[in-house]
Amino acid sequence: MGSVRLWLLGGAILAAASALSAEDLIWGSDLAAAEKRAIKDHKLILLDFTGSDWCGYCRMLDSQVISSDEFGEFASKYILVRVDFPKFHSQDSDEKSRNRSLAMEYKIEGYPTLVLVGPTGREIRRVEGYEPKSGAAAYLAQFY
Repeated sequence: MGSVRLWLLGGAILAAASALSAEDLIWGSDLAAAEKRAIKDHKLILLDFTGSDWCGYCRMLDSQVISSDEFGEFASKYILVRVDFPKFHSQDSDEKSRNRSLAMEYKIEGYPTLVLVGPTGREIRRVEGYEPKSGAAAYLAQFY
């Protein structure tokens, strides 16, 4: 997929194309803010529960799926929220607390877990774990 240019105009982000490449994706960390944006933009929210700096399967998912152009195209339809549980990188105490609450609310039992939710946070679908080298298309097909 081609790259997308984003412009900020009067507080709104304008995109030159509908699909994003993986490096253009914008991940938030605040579900409440994402819910407001999802309502406004009529989109669903994709939550990525991850241990970004220690979970081997999370790191493989990132390198084999999330960094792919297929994921960029898929993700352009959603508001993205990364719910991270790092062990070696610092994280703001408010974010840690929010993430723990979200993990309890969505009953997260392992990483990686991606959860698709509606604008009000109601769970629609989840994909737990990652099968190494399964590929982006096979992984993303689980959301349809």
